[in-house]
Amino acid sequence: MFRFFETLVNPYPAGKPETPPRGLLPFILHFSRPVLPLLILMSLLTALVSAAEVLFFSYLGELVDWLSGAEREGFFAEHGWRLGAMAAIVVIGLPLLVLMQSLLTHQAIFGNYPMIGRWLAHRHMLGQSMAFYQDEFAGRVSQKVMQTALAIRETVMKLLGLLVYVVVYFGGAMLLMGIAEPWLMLPLVAWLAGYIAIMWIFVPRLRRVSMEQADARARMTGRIVDSYSNIQTIKLFADTRREQAYARDAMEGFMVTVHRQMRLATLLSVCLTLLNSLLLTSVVAMAIGAWYFQAISLGAIAVAIALVMRIRFMSDWILWEVAGLFENIGTVQDGINTIAREPAVKDLPGAATLTVPRGEIHFDALQFGYERPDGEGIRVFDGMSLTIAPGERVGVIGRSGAGKSTLANLLLRFYDLEGGRIVIDGQNIAEVTQESLRRQIGMVTQDTSLLHRSVRDNIRYGSPHATEAEVEEAVRRAHADSFINDLVDLKGRRGLDAHVGERGVKLSGGQRQRIAIARVLLKNAPILVLDEATSALDSEVEAAIQEQLYTLMEGKTVIAIAHRLSTIAMLDRLVVIDEGRIVESGSHQELLARDGLYAALWRRQSGGFLGLDIDAEAEQHHGRPLGVET
Repeated sequence: MFRFFETLVNPYPAGKPETPPRGLLPFILHFSRPVLPLLILMSLLTALVSAAEVLFFSYLGELVDWLSGAEREGFFAEHGWRLGAMAAIVVIGLPLLVLMQSLLTHQAIFGNYPMIGRWLAHRHMLGQSMAFYQDEFAGRVSQKVMQTALAIRETVMKLLGLLVYVVVYFGGAMLLMGIAEPWLMLPLVAWLAGYIAIMWIFVPRLRRVSMEQADARARMTGRIVDSYSNIQTIKLFADTRREQAYARDAMEGFMVTVHRQMRLATLLSVCLTLLNSLLLTSVVAMAIGAWYFQAISLGAIAVAIALVMRIRFMSDWILWEVAGLFENIGTVQDGINTIAREPAVKDLPGAATLTVPRGEIHFDALQFGYERPDGEGIRVFDGMSLTIAPGERVGVIGRSGAGKSTLANLLLRFYDLEGGRIVIDGQNIAEVTQESLRRQIGMVTQDTSLLHRSVRDNIRYGSPHATEAEVEEAVRRAHADSFINDLVDLKGRRGLDAHVGERGVKLSGGQRQRIAIARVLLKNAPILVLDEATSALDSEVEAAIQEQLYTLMEGKTVIAIAHRLSTIAMLDRLVVIDEGRIVESGSHQELLARDGLYAALWRRQSGGFLGLDIDAEAEQHHGRPLGVET
């Protein structure tokens, strides 16, 4: 029975991920469609349960009247069937209703509903552009995804439950009191007016505080996660006090919202208690007065007082549910600002799948620049063109900030061009799917980041369906077997099964880079991009891997970016970029003979090393493409 209800909803809806709408109701509906029929059914069952409870109070009044006026000898003969019907409804009918409502609520909706939100939001966030993640804390984004999904469920279920319960229950109470004595309705009407006034005063304030609190909580979480993610840097500079102060600043900001919320909570509780006390006193006084003048029966008094007591206890619950409702609405609205954002780089409708039979790459009149947070633009390319023949191995060289890494990012379509185009085998990469484009390109970067999974999973990322023998062959060719066989993690997993830690922190830079090379070897894409692929390796290992890289390059179109010019001197052609323009092109010997910028860089090097590309790194981590909203 449980399994049936648990599987009524698929918590992982299929279909292409869509950007959620930015309006509150459309946003909630976007994540609620799979459970909408069940939510309607849940509301109907809630209405039936509420009506049954009101009916019990009516029966209670009748029972008091029967007992006060009936003779003992003929009581069961006259009222026995009614008592039996009441008992059947209480013992059988209500439990069955509650069972159905609970199965629907807890088994079918409660767990699946937020998981639908997490799944859809996570799939959408995976499609966000690189610029988005350069401007956001990873911890903050994950916090938004998790808490927004829960807030959507709480918002919808509280709203439906409250509306149904309050309308049916309060409406039934008014009806019963009106039938017994119309004057008894007056205290209820006055109480309702006061109750609405309290909500009008307090709920919007609670909502505003809740929105600020949700944002403060996400900021606090983001700062804490940022510290843990960069724990090595913190320890290297022995500055945990600064990190404590950095986190405490966010915690204090969060506590300010907590104190404001709790002050409102105290005032709200006092006002509600006073209003409920006035309701109870006035109804009891009017009921006793009506009984004194023989206007109502004892049963009606019992019903009136019981209903008032029930409303008195319910009112506190309802008000806090309403406050919670607006708190969750505030959380959802805060989540909309992060989740309901269009990716800066999107596939065109009907985008084709890229095929690479030859591997020719043509950069045609590239126009591109970054926009800094202060709004100032940084122009990188202004009409640069470059053609790379099929199977040609080209080295890209230039001073810091010349645009070398940006060229690779544009080829992978991490950013969209402002003008010009990039064509692979006659296909404009802006007109093909991003997934098909990146499947055809293997890349090893200088800053290798690994997933917090096993070594095998990280390597198999290059080819998910690779056999164990193929994985081991890639490991051997990348000269990674020398350390992988000795790896052991905290849970005792060894070798390829050992987990590498967040971003691969358990491994050295050279070990991470060898795993990245093994991953690209396994991928075996027709286009290869090497962005300082051997920078973290020692000379002996680099010399051994260079042989494998040259083997890997065979039959592939290669773009190699290097600061150690000696590592790319043997390529087919070297292209020198300066200020976003190609200033020299030719073989190593040709460029030395020309005695231009390349020759100057070559002479300046000590051991073939050129300074780190600091400016390019700044572009990647602190800027975003011109015209891209973030």
